[in-house]
Amino acid sequence: MNGDWNEGEVGDFLRSRRARIRPEEVGLPAHGRRRVPGLRREEVAQLAGVSVDYYIRLEQGRGPSVSDAVLDAIARVLRLDGTEHAYLRTVARPRRQRTKRPSTPQVRPGIQTLLDGMERSPAFVLGRRMDVLAWNALGDAVNGFSRRAPGERNVPRQVFFDPAARELYPEWAAVAAQTVANLRLGAGRYADDPELCALVGELSLKSEDFRRLWADHQVKECAYGVKKVLHPVAGLLTLPYETLTVPDDPDQTIVVYTPEPGSETAERLALLGSWETSTAR
Repeated sequence: MNGDWNEGEVGDFLRSRRARIRPEEVGLPAHGRRRVPGLRREEVAQLAGVSVDYYIRLEQGRGPSVSDAVLDAIARVLRLDGTEHAYLRTVARPRRQRTKRPSTPQVRPGIQTLLDGMERSPAFVLGRRMDVLAWNALGDAVNGFSRRAPGERNVPRQVFFDPAARELYPEWAAVAAQTVANLRLGAGRYADDPELCALVGELSLKSEDFRRLWADHQVKECAYGVKKVLHPVAGLLTLPYETLTVPDDPDQTIVVYTPEPGSETAERLALLGSWETSTAR
């Protein structure tokens, strides 16, 4: 996996998306033998109103000047959702970053103060590579960030390399798929980040599950949702979460678990916080 990991990514992504569209869904006859599932390149070009040669060059990654109108038309034909549409624009016209980001991003003291003020809500900050950059006490109690080496404070590595992850996450398959979809979204945005490319390469080399999920070309932003955690002390926690982008650093995302006040999970978190405080003395 080199620094140009997404060379050909636009083609792989478009092929994966046209494979899921049945011809009859877009008004085309379904008869006749097809070597591959879904729409042919010629059919996508026809429905999008572009020449076949133009569309083929786009799938081959030779369309850096492709217009928004063409990409919008292709997104409509392939029925891309908003996240997929934005991703297509990113990988079809990759932009190189003008400034080099620090290898170890720093979280502003004010953000740490904000985290610490959320005494009843587990919270932490993720960087562009899904590294955990900062956390509050309850976030640490739930996830055990401080007990891991700095290089192991990375969500994809923990999900795919830590044997305990499948027990920690009762819905591990869903967590794994969401992790990969979010990582692919970041990899499309920062195609020239060598450490992000190296992370994708390491995961691809060492995890068959990651390779399978990566090949699906799913892209999804983890903006909000619910995660279940089977904590060794607190038991089963059902954790709704919300994410917030740091205004002056779009590479940093604050993740906050927001259990319903008075719920069983909220009560278990309160007990976990008290237990962690007592054992730390």
